[in-house]
Amino acid sequence: MKAVTYQGFMDMKVKDVQVPVIQNPDDIIVKVTHASICGSDLHFYHGMIPSLEKGSIIGHEAIGIVEEVGTGITKVAKGDKVVIPYNIACGVCENCRNKLESQCKIANSEGEIGACYGCSRLYGDYSGSQAEFVRVPFANFTPFKVPDSNQVTDEELLLLCDALPTAYWGITQSGMKKGDTVIVIGCGPIGLLTQKLAWLKGAKRVIAVDRIPYRIDHSVKWNNTEGFNIDTQELLSEMIRELTNGGADVVIDCVGMSGKMTAIEMVETALQLQGGALGTIEFASQVVKIGGTIQLIGIYGLRYNQFPLGDLFARNISLKMGLAPAVHNMPTLYHLLQNDELNTKDVITHTFPLSEAEHAYRIFNRRKQKCLKIILKP
Repeated sequence: MKAVTYQGFMDMKVKDVQVPVIQNPDDIIVKVTHASICGSDLHFYHGMIPSLEKGSIIGHEAIGIVEEVGTGITKVAKGDKVVIPYNIACGVCENCRNKLESQCKIANSEGEIGACYGCSRLYGDYSGSQAEFVRVPFANFTPFKVPDSNQVTDEELLLLCDALPTAYWGITQSGMKKGDTVIVIGCGPIGLLTQKLAWLKGAKRVIAVDRIPYRIDHSVKWNNTEGFNIDTQELLSEMIRELTNGGADVVIDCVGMSGKMTAIEMVETALQLQGGALGTIEFASQVVKIGGTIQLIGIYGLRYNQFPLGDLFARNISLKMGLAPAVHNMPTLYHLLQNDELNTKDVITHTFPLSEAEHAYRIFNRRKQKCLKIILKP
C-alpha cells in the first residue's frame, strides 16, 4: 500500500509499505478514505521529535471503512464507516475510566504518556494513518461509528479525530464561563475551532492573536473575533490589557512549541535542551487578568528555560494543560455538527490525493495559498 513516511528533516515521501494485519482480537483494519495533516505533524517534519525513526508512517487523523475485524470485535462490523481518534486507548485502565484516555496506561505501557498514531516510540510506536490502510487497536473502545442517518460531510467528520476534541477540551478544561472574555492565541485550525466553541459556550468577547495576516483575516471574517497581529502591533500585550480592563478571563494557547523562536531557543532546541518556543506562554502571562486561567492545548516538549513561573504565581494565575482526550468527546461534537449547531466547513481549505502528500506538506509548512487544513485522499 501507499503511505506517507518520514525520511528526515523536512522530507516526507509517499512510499510502498506493507499492508497492516490484525495482531490482536480487538484490532480492526480500516481502509482510509480521508486523512489530514495536523499542525503537530510539522513538529516531526521539522525534526523536533528525535524519537521518530526514518521510514515511519505519519498521521493521526483519519476516517474510513472497516475492512477487516478481529475475533473479539463487537462494536463495529466490516463495511461500517468510522472516525479514528488520535488517542489509542484501552478503555478499561484507570485513566480511561476517568475520561483521560489520552493518558492510557495500557496502550503505551512502556511510556509515561499516552499513545497515538504516527507519533514515534514516545507515543507507543504505532504506525500512522496517512496511508491507504491503518490498523486500529482497542477497536471496541476508540473508533466512532458514523450513524446511518449521518448528514455530516466526510471532511467535517475528519475534524472529530483531533482538532475539534482538542478545541472543545481546551474550552471546557479552562473553566470558561458564560460572559467571559477569551483570548485565543493561534488562528490555525484548532485556534479557529476554539474561537467558534468559545462563542457557542457564551463568551462575551473573543480576541484572536496570530502573526500570519491571512489567518487573522479568516478569524475575523468567519468567527467575528477581534484580530491582532503580534508581529506588527507594538506593545500588543499592553494594548490588550487596556482594551479588556486588565486582561482576559481565559487565555488559550493553541500554538505550543511551534511558535516563533528566538536565536537562543533555536540553538537550545537543536541541542535538545529546550522543546521549542516559549514566547506564546510569556505573551499569555501578560494578557490574562489577575486570577484568570491560561489553558495550553498547543503541544510542548521537554523542559523550558526562562519559564515565567514567578509572574503566574504572583498574580494567582491558574495554568492548565495537557493532551486532549478525544474518544469520549466525539459523540457530543458529532451531534453539534449533525444538528448544525457548529459550522466548521470554512476550516478545510485544501484537498490533495495521498500521492501528492510531499507537495501538501510544503504548502502547509510554508503557509502558501492561504492554507489552513489539508485533506489527503488515498
